[in-house]
Amino acid sequence: FTGSAFGSAAIWQYESLKSRVQTYFEEARADWLDKIRPQKRGDFRKQVNSWWNNLTEGQRTVTGIIAANVFVFCLWRLPGMRRIMFTYFTSDPSSRALCSPMLLSTFSHFSLFHMAANMYVLWSFSSSIVSLLGCEQFMAVYLSAGVISSFVSYVAKMATGRFEPSLGA
Repeated sequence: FTGSAFGSAAIWQYESLKSRVQTYFEEARADWLDKIRPQKRGDFRKQVNSWWNNLTEGQRTVTGIIAANVFVFCLWRLPGMRRIMFTYFTSDPSSRALCSPMLLSTFSHFSLFHMAANMYVLWSFSSSIVSLLGCEQFMAVYLSAGVISSFVSYVAKMATGRFEPSLGA
C-alpha cells in the first residue's frame, strides 16, 4: 500500500506541476479577457473564495482530510449505518473484511473530543509539513501512516489474543 501511495503521489505531483505550467501560459494569453468579463455576484461565494485563497497549501490539503473525518464521524451517528461502520471503519483482525478497514479506520473517530484533538493537531502542523513535502507526498505519508498503524494494531491484537475492534489511526 505504501509503495502504491508514494507512486501515486509522484504521478499526482508531476501532473499538478504540468497543470500549473499550462495554467500559467493560458492565463497569460487570456489576461485581456478578465477586463471584459462580467464580475460574478454573491457575497457568500466571495467570502468563501477569500477564505479558501488565504489558506496555505497545507491547510487546504488538511481541510479535505478534516471534511472526510467529520463525514465519517456523522455516519457513526446514523443507526442504520452502524453495521457497515463496524465492518469497514473499525480495525479488527477477526473480521471478514481485513484490507479496506486498515485504511478506512484511520478516518474513524467515535468521540467528538478525540476527533477534534486529532484534527487540531493535524491543522497546526499542516502548513510546515506540506511546505516541506508537498501536498501529494504529505497525503502519501498520512495514508501510509494510517495503514501501517492499523497493521501494527493487527499484529499486537494477534500477539495478545485480544480481538476487539479499534478505530482511529
